[in-house]
Amino acid sequence: MSRPVILVTGASRGLGRGVALSLAKEGYDVAIHYASNRAAADEAAQLCRDAALDKAQRFFPVSAQLASASERAAMIDAVLGEFGCIDGLVNNAGIAPKVRADITEATEESFDEVIAVNLRGPYFLSQLVANWWLAHPGKSRLPGGYKLVFVTSMSVHTASVNRGEYCIAKAGLSMASQLWSVRLAGEGVQVFEVRPGIMKTDMTAKVTDKYDKLIAEGLVPQLRWGTPEDLGLSVAALCRGDLPFSTGAVIDVDGGFQLRRL
Repeated sequence: MSRPVILVTGASRGLGRGVALSLAKEGYDVAIHYASNRAAADEAAQLCRDAALDKAQRFFPVSAQLASASERAAMIDAVLGEFGCIDGLVNNAGIAPKVRADITEATEESFDEVIAVNLRGPYFLSQLVANWWLAHPGKSRLPGGYKLVFVTSMSVHTASVNRGEYCIAKAGLSMASQLWSVRLAGEGVQVFEVRPGIMKTDMTAKVTDKYDKLIAEGLVPQLRWGTPEDLGLSVAALCRGDLPFSTGAVIDVDGGFQLRRL
């Protein structure tokens, strides 16, 4: 049997790279999406080759601006041209606002940019892949069928008034996961939302001191940062078929942040 193929968006660095590495260790071929940093994507591909179970595994860097319908379509064509199939899609790519501004001052331009990349892009990328799956039923090489994963954020339920556009985009992506779950549940596709908490990535590098203090004071019950590997292990478990009678489930990868405490 040929190897399953997983497309991971935003896989050149950060959380997406952690996902790609975990999937490499599972023995999968991975399409490594990046927006513009080809050097980082090539580095991620080499790390995946180093971590791979089998020397024959392939790791394919592919570029697209997710806000662009034509570039999304071209990316899917490129992945299918390279591998002939897509067994799983991990919608991980996302951006933060260029400027953190209070919602009384935030601009429509920033709102539109974040929504286009973080919500509209993955929603319609999922449509492209889902339609390919519907045209190729029962062909997935992953246990339990095709896999569609949305990487959201603790910002789904935690308001940050200086990055409202990010919170709204992630909340919308959470509903997208529910919608695709309902639509595809009877079509041999499992859909999951993976919800990271405070994660050690480039996106949080500028607020390390702030969160070091908050974590030490108990903001995260497990008393540590999350890592790209933490997210990757969760996505790998889903692709491996470890939750065969689940779809639409939310997997919190946040060290217990979501727990309500007195």
